[in-house]
Amino acid sequence: MNVSTHWTRRKWMGAALAGMAAGTLPARAGAATTLRWATVLPANHPSVAMMDRVAKQVREDTGGAVDIQTFPAGQLGSSRDVIESTSSGAIQIVDEGAAQFGQFVPQFSILEAPYIWRDPQHVRRVLTSPLLDEMNAMLIAKRSMRVIGSTYYGKRHVTSGTKAINTVDDMKGFKLRIPEVDTFRAMAEAWGARPTPLNIGELYLALSQGAVDGQENPLPTIQSNKFFEVQKYLVLTGHIITPRLIVVNEAAWQALDAKARQSLKAAVATHGIAQDNEILTQEGKLVDTFKAGGMTIIQPDLDSFRKPVLATLPAKFESKWGKGLWERIAAY
Repeated sequence: MNVSTHWTRRKWMGAALAGMAAGTLPARAGAATTLRWATVLPANHPSVAMMDRVAKQVREDTGGAVDIQTFPAGQLGSSRDVIESTSSGAIQIVDEGAAQFGQFVPQFSILEAPYIWRDPQHVRRVLTSPLLDEMNAMLIAKRSMRVIGSTYYGKRHVTSGTKAINTVDDMKGFKLRIPEVDTFRAMAEAWGARPTPLNIGELYLALSQGAVDGQENPLPTIQSNKFFEVQKYLVLTGHIITPRLIVVNEAAWQALDAKARQSLKAAVATHGIAQDNEILTQEGKLVDTFKAGGMTIIQPDLDSFRKPVLATLPAKFESKWGKGLWERIAAY
C-alpha cells in the first residue's frame, strides 16, 4: 500500500468512525443502545466466537435494549486504531493484548512481559486481584476506558520461514515481526533479532514474501491466521503468556443502566471462561496438527532465550512500571 492510499484509507476510516460515534450514545428514547466491539482477530478465532455469544446473551438479557455489533478481522483498523477509537468513543468496546494498553498507561505493558507468568492460573489470579483495580483506575482517569474482563490468548512461540532456530544465537539478525509494543521490541533486541513492528493483518503477506523471517504468536493464532502455510519451523519458545483485556469506553459504560452493565460483565466472564478453555484445548492439539501438516517442530534451548531477557528487560522498564511491580506480580 502506498502512502497516498494509506492516508486515504485512514481518512475514510476516521470519517466512518466519527459518523458511528455521532449516532451511538446516548440512544433515543425507546431505541436500542448500540455498542460496537472491534478486534483485529480473524472471524474464525475463538475470541470472536466469544464476542458473538456475549452479544447474544446481552441482547436477550436486556430484551433487545442493548445491541452489540461485532467487527472482527481489523475491519475498523489496526490494534492502535481500535484502542484509540475506544478511548474517543467512536468504538465502544475493544479487546486487545494487555501490552497494547501500555501506550496509554505504561504499567499495563507488564501484564504481557516475557517470562513474568508461570501459567494461565497465575494470570487469572492477578487479573482478578486489587492490582488490576488500581491499574484500571488509571486507565479510566487517563484515557476514559475501563477493563471489564480478560481472556487467555495463549502461550507465544516463534515461527521461522527458512531457518531452524535451536538456541538464541540462531536469532541474530533474524527479522522478527512483533506487535507495536516496546516490551516486545526489547525482548527481540535482547535475543539479537531485528524487531519489525507490523499489523497482524499484513503479516501473512509479509511472511509469504520474505519481508520478515518469522513471527511469534500463540498456536491458535498461528492456526486461525494460517501462518503455518508460510512458515516451515515452529520453535516452542513459550516466551510470553498473553492475556487479552476487554475494555469499554467509560462514557458508554456510564450510559448503560445497572441491569445492562451487570449483564455485560456476567456475559464476558461466562463466555470468556469458555473461550479460555477452547484456547487451552487447541494448544494441546495444534503442535501435532502442524507437524502432520509439514512443519518441523523444534524444542529449543529455553534457558538461552530466557536469560538475556531477564538480565535486561525488568530493569529497563522499572521506571515505567514502578519499582516493585514485577515482584508484586510474581508473588501472586
